[in-house]
Amino acid sequence: MAEDMSIESYLAAGGVLTNPTNVPPRYRAELMKLMATFVDSELAGAAGFADIINQGPGIKERIAAAKIVLEKTDNADRVLKIMGEFGADTDRYATHHPWTARLNRSADIGATRSEHDMRLAVFNYPIEGWTDAVVMNLLMSRAVGVQLAEFALVSYQPLAEVFRAIAPIEAHHGELALEGAVKLLDQGAAPALQDSVDYWWPRVAASFGAGNPDRIEKLRQMGLRRASGVELKNRWLAEAAEVVTRLGLRTP
Repeated sequence: MAEDMSIESYLAAGGVLTNPTNVPPRYRAELMKLMATFVDSELAGAAGFADIINQGPGIKERIAAAKIVLEKTDNADRVLKIMGEFGADTDRYATHHPWTARLNRSADIGATRSEHDMRLAVFNYPIEGWTDAVVMNLLMSRAVGVQLAEFALVSYQPLAEVFRAIAPIEAHHGELALEGAVKLLDQGAAPALQDSVDYWWPRVAASFGAGNPDRIEKLRQMGLRRASGVELKNRWLAEAAEVVTRLGLRTP
C-alpha cells in the first residue's frame, strides 16, 4: 500500500488486507458480520442434519448425513478461528446459541434473522424427514456454492483462502443430495420430493435478501462484495432450476 494512500482508498482500488492490524472499524464490523452469518448458518445447518441422521433409509445415507454434519461443523470452526483473531470469544461461541431451535413449519419470516444469532433465515425452518432433508440440502448447497464463489473474493485474504478451501467440500454436499434424490425417485418418491421443493424453494431464495443498493456499494468499496443479492439470487435460480428440472421435478 502506498504511504500516501488511506486504507479505505487502498481497498476501493482492489487492495487486500492480511491481518487484523489497522483494519478500519467499519470494515471490521462488516467482516465480522459476514463471518458470523456463515458460522452461525453452518452450525445451525449441522444441527438440523444431526437430527435426521438416524432417519436415513440405509447405512450409506446415514454416513452421508453424518459426514455433512462433521464437515459443516469443521467449516464453521475454520472461519471461527479467524473471528478469534479479531477478538471473538471462540470458547463460548459454539455453545452460546440454541443451534437446534426452529420455528413452526408454517412460519413465514422472509429474510428475517433469528433473534438468537446471525444464521440465514432458512435455517430457522424445521426439516421433516429424510426426503425433506435431501431436498433442502439439494437446493441450499447450490445457494452456498453461489455465496462462496462471492466470498472467495473478499479483500481479507486469510478469509478468502479459507472460503476457497471450503467451497469444494460444500459442493460435495450437493452431490450427495443429488445422489439421494435420484435414489428416492427410483423408489417412487417424486410427489414427496416435489412437495419439499415447493416448500424450500422460496425459503432458500429469501436467503439472498432484498439488498440495499447503498450498503452494497459501501461493501464493494471495502472489497467485501462484488455482486448484489439480486445478482447472486439469479445465479442460484438458474443453477437450482437446472438440477430440479433434470430430476423431472417442477420449479415453483
